Amino acid sequence: MLEHGHAGGQVGSSALSLVERGHIRLLTFNLQVGIQTSAYHHYLTRSWQHVLPHPQRLERLAQMGNVLEPFDVVGLQEVDGGSFRSGRVNQVEYLASKARFPHYFQQLNRNLGQFAQHSNGLLSRIVPSHIEEHRLPGMLPGRGAIHARYGEGPDALHIFVAHLALSQRGRVRQLNYLSNIIEPLRHVVVMGDLNCTPDQLHAHERFSTSLPLHPVKPLLSYPSWQPRRALDHILLSQTLEVADVHVLDHLFSDHLPIAVDLPLPPACLAAIRQSV
Repeated sequence: MLEHGHAGGQVGSSALSLVERGHIRLLTFNLQVGIQTSAYHHYLTRSWQHVLPHPQRLERLAQMGNVLEPFDVVGLQEVDGGSFRSGRVNQVEYLASKARFPHYFQQLNRNLGQFAQHSNGLLSRIVPSHIEEHRLPGMLPGRGAIHARYGEGPDALHIFVAHLALSQRGRVRQLNYLSNIIEPLRHVVVMGDLNCTPDQLHAHERFSTSLPLHPVKPLLSYPSWQPRRALDHILLSQTLEVADVHVLDHLFSDHLPIAVDLPLPPACLAAIRQSV
């Protein structure tokens, strides 16, 4: 299920300012449903927060919203769509409202009813021309990707938000699946918690060589309190080059957010401008 909505804000002015700037500010973040994790033992001592509500969770989300506000498009992983553990708060909708994003999209990947609503999310300053969800293959269901298209025609911008499997076998199948979708596209961004290092991505021959995708400068993002591995990525087609890439400070989760400033090619910008 893919839910979408409007969270208020000035749609026209946000879209216009983005087009006038000629670049887009992207961020990807696995927020671990708002659980504060700053040591390995917290996986055990705070595991109850994956099933039960915590009084400070909403306060943490509010602080996250302040950090997300400067960006144009945000991809979220491990968000809750509104269940008992999140205090019935749809975290995608809440962050969109708090960070003043006019548009938000929630992809429900694993529906555990009132107990948990495992989801991906997309926050956007401009409304995509088209948005589609993909159920990624795997031994265990519950992994997905959001595909948002901005603009029309061959020079449209395609942004994918994905959360891949922990197992190598599962990731291989999922990268093959995404390769089939991405291969005919021109301007592409794939961002999210891919649960693999740059070397593991390069080892997937089709995804790394058959497709025109290349990673921006890999940044260590996991674990957030002492980052040693680059598991969160923003991958770009060869038509795109970043002006800046950086990792943000620890925001409670066990992952760090990754951000890029992405200048858009003139043809891509024109395609988006025509759809605004």
